[in-house]
Amino acid sequence: MNQITPQPGILDITLYQGGAAHVAGLDNVVKLSSNENPLGPSEAAVEAYRRAAFSLHRYPSSDHAGLRGAIAGIYDLDADRIICGAGSDEIIAFLCQAYAGPGREVIHTEHGFGMYKISALAAGATPVEVKERERVTDVDAILAACTDKTALVFMANPNNPTGTMIGAAEVARLADGLPPQAILVLDGAYAEYVEGYDGGAALVDSRQNVVMTRTFSKIYGLGGLRIGWGYAPQEIIDVLNRVRGPFNLSQAALDAAEAAVRDTAYVAHCRTENARWRGWLADALAEMGIPSDVSCANFVLARLSSRDEAEACDAYLKTQGLIVRLVAGYNLPNCLRITVGDESSCRRVVHAVRQFKEGPGDVTNI
Repeated sequence: MNQITPQPGILDITLYQGGAAHVAGLDNVVKLSSNENPLGPSEAAVEAYRRAAFSLHRYPSSDHAGLRGAIAGIYDLDADRIICGAGSDEIIAFLCQAYAGPGREVIHTEHGFGMYKISALAAGATPVEVKERERVTDVDAILAACTDKTALVFMANPNNPTGTMIGAAEVARLADGLPPQAILVLDGAYAEYVEGYDGGAALVDSRQNVVMTRTFSKIYGLGGLRIGWGYAPQEIIDVLNRVRGPFNLSQAALDAAEAAVRDTAYVAHCRTENARWRGWLADALAEMGIPSDVSCANFVLARLSSRDEAEACDAYLKTQGLIVRLVAGYNLPNCLRITVGDESSCRRVVHAVRQFKEGPGDVTNI
């Protein structure tokens, strides 16, 4: 009899589903399902990646000093308290591996990023889902869910897939209200899309129980290289570095990320373009009776009248070569998450949604 079994929690994991990238039978589709930067990475990052090709026979840096120093310089942080990983996903996994486990609980909100629950289960911990208030993080609900078993509280700000965020005072109230053994993890994957927002870095500097995670996959346009980072109190960084593999990032990825973070002018350009077309997209959908919350990220969460309408709209968009994201898995069955693309993509998706809503014969071009 086979007695080979995985650790508790592993078989409870529902596999993460990324945004679709292909439609059968169609070429030249527009992918608006994964919140990628339609402008791509900066030329500086691309050139750094090219140069790295000449040293592929060498092992990468194991301390990531160059990238950590660049991040610290741009964001005015302590480089010694920065850790780099294969996307912020890996930092999330490190935190669960190091601080969660059997008998411990990991809190996430009902519309929070799917990897929080997956990483908790992978570590053998118990995920605890907390309600939001009209698709906005509810600090009181999180605090009410805390127990003496709470190890980690994950909160994305801005949140994915809702695009909403809460203010600094509320985040600080949450950090200060947690039980003494718990760590607040602020996921700042979309922080760069908010002008003047530090992603929670100041809170990390002023508290011992706060960790910030960030990524190069969104505004920096480097999703294909899988690079993320975290900022935390020194004691937590020391723990996380004990579970991090010494060569978890390639040198090409490190070099491209360093060049990207230094190209601040390009980041500002991407933020401006995103804000411009995000507002246009939300307004155009609202004119068709499709509301969305004010988004602070690079996507719009369009709320259709029902799950059936959302699924039908998604299916119609696919026939037009447009891929968006159904988010029923995030407890939002009547919604479509639409990445903010370039001007052409935004106009094209609005035109197609209008065709769906009004019928192909009643549409004027936009």
